[in-house]
Amino acid sequence: MRERVAIVGAGVSGLTCGTLLAERGYRTAIFAEEAGQDTTSAVAAAIWYPYDAEPVDTVIAWALATYTVLVELSCDPQTGVSMIEQRALSVWATELGARRLQSQAGIPAGFTSGFSLNVPLMDTTIYLDYLAKRFARAGGEIRGARFDSLEDLSSDFALIVNCSGVGAKMLARDVTVESHRGQVAIVPKIELPYAVVCDDAPLMYVIPRAHDCVFGGSNEVSDDRNVDPVDTARIIAECSRTLSIPPPKPIAQRVGLRPFRKSGVRVEAETLHDDRVVIHNYGHGGSGFTLSWGCAQTVFELAGRRA
Repeated sequence: MRERVAIVGAGVSGLTCGTLLAERGYRTAIFAEEAGQDTTSAVAAAIWYPYDAEPVDTVIAWALATYTVLVELSCDPQTGVSMIEQRALSVWATELGARRLQSQAGIPAGFTSGFSLNVPLMDTTIYLDYLAKRFARAGGEIRGARFDSLEDLSSDFALIVNCSGVGAKMLARDVTVESHRGQVAIVPKIELPYAVVCDDAPLMYVIPRAHDCVFGGSNEVSDDRNVDPVDTARIIAECSRTLSIPPPKPIAQRVGLRPFRKSGVRVEAETLHDDRVVIHNYGHGGSGFTLSWGCAQTVFELAGRRA
């Protein structure tokens, strides 16, 4: 049996790292103030799409590694992962094998060109619970806790994995971390066979899910997690115009804080003052789900180098 590992953060990054490490023999516990549907991850549209994360070359490599795992998971409906056509209105999509939309009928209203790519979609109402259950089956446990410093974790844990998201600004004393506020409106299910994403300002996306549809979004530097009704009205109007449908009434409105890091996604090891090692895994911006398995694999490799 390998050493004990403490993971800070129960969002998609923490759950994915926890699952991977626990299934490979580490005695793993996740510590978090918020878990499950209370996390920022639960607010995410959670479609595979590299967004608001740097540097591009490293992000794409992690994203492609994650893509491979998610495609396999999509074969099991209990995971909450499915494949969906994504109509991306951004040029970068061509680098990943996307095909240009040839017919104007396939391009949403208000746009002149776009690309189509089949990608994984994670229904957060199912997928996060799936990860938590898989983690528990591997012997892991989730504990409610709040820390002011990584050194506050019990010395019983020889290795710490920092997946604290925006909390890394305090826990890792990283001044390059900032909160990118994102608001979404959840509307009744729309029979739409594809998702639409445009990351040009203003950010806009429509993500159909099994039981509802996510309208987004917004992206501004802010720590405010309160719903702004003006943002909701704008989001619903823009998404409805794009789909050429009457504006639906929202059934829920939520705000999450994307953990952006100005100096790039951080996945690296560091020795603490008490000589324990922490592996940082944060700064994913709007790409937490998209990078989750790729980054978790790098964390596992870093953990093995010190074994």
